[in-house]
Amino acid sequence: MNELEMQLHYPLGDTLAPTGGALEVTSGVKWIRMSLPFALNHINLWLLRDSMDGVQGWSIVDCCIHRDEAKAQWESVFANELEGLPILRVIVTHMHPDHIGLAHWLCERWNVRLWISATDYNVARLGCLGPTGFGGDRAAEFFASHGLNSPEAMTAIKARTGYFPSLVPSVPPQYRRMMDGDVLTIGGRPWRCISGYGHAPEHIALYCAELNVLMGGDMMLPRISTNVSVYEQEPESNALAQFLGSIDKFLALPEDTLVLPSHGKPFTGMHTRIQQLHDHHRDRLADVMEACSERACSAADILPVLFGRAMDMHQTTFAMGESIAHLHALWFAGKLQRTLDADGVYRFGEVDLP
Repeated sequence: MNELEMQLHYPLGDTLAPTGGALEVTSGVKWIRMSLPFALNHINLWLLRDSMDGVQGWSIVDCCIHRDEAKAQWESVFANELEGLPILRVIVTHMHPDHIGLAHWLCERWNVRLWISATDYNVARLGCLGPTGFGGDRAAEFFASHGLNSPEAMTAIKARTGYFPSLVPSVPPQYRRMMDGDVLTIGGRPWRCISGYGHAPEHIALYCAELNVLMGGDMMLPRISTNVSVYEQEPESNALAQFLGSIDKFLALPEDTLVLPSHGKPFTGMHTRIQQLHDHHRDRLADVMEACSERACSAADILPVLFGRAMDMHQTTFAMGESIAHLHALWFAGKLQRTLDADGVYRFGEVDLP
């Protein structure tokens, strides 16, 4: 446990949800933990005791990526954790593959509706299109405009055209829209939707005051900082400012709220964690500002400033998105100016004084 984690509290200690099973964390809420074939090697999923249209059952929150191992784990959960009751709906916090990848299979398996924000639903549909969606050539051109333009990098990024649809082959043809401020009645209890930005187009967290529980998705993680990136679909977004503004919404919730994150262990100490994240990004922005004050930098130039370690191409694309997000935060704040060099690369440097 690192120094920052020691400032938080983990009510379940080191206990984890069992593979192929579930662990009740509070009344009517079960924790499922599934493996992922990435550096981030797991995702937390949730079962909520529910009733809809007079039928008793369960709602699922988030799905895992599309792969046979995850389907097998779900079948084990269905056999052992549902107490003989059906799944009634599938709720997805946002459109990233580890959250929405199996939504189509789960919805078809139980003949139920997907609940998600409209923005994330439609972005996921776009991603499923493969070469005509996003990634591939457009991603390579975007990263090249920010300095990642070696022939090797360009070839590797173009080859990733099918990455999203390989993990999310389709999404359900219909959905129920969730919006900020909406209240979902789940198991007779109100759960309020809280929108978040910067990590995904329109992430939805869920808060239940009766249980004092926040399903924070990827917006509130205890150990790692949420990926905050700029990508080719929205090439001039101010993702970091959006993210920091979004997590401040959670300050209105009680300090002792039990946070159920998508990665890591359930924890309390959310207000402390919010300040930790602000401090982290403040320090990284200071590092970027210092580098750009010495010479104008591209996002690729900033990679060693922010990360300082060797990365494979999968990690590098995430890191590039974060690097651009930090540069954009300073650019939008008027602390850096952006110029497009003759080589077609954006560089960020000190603002010219009049």
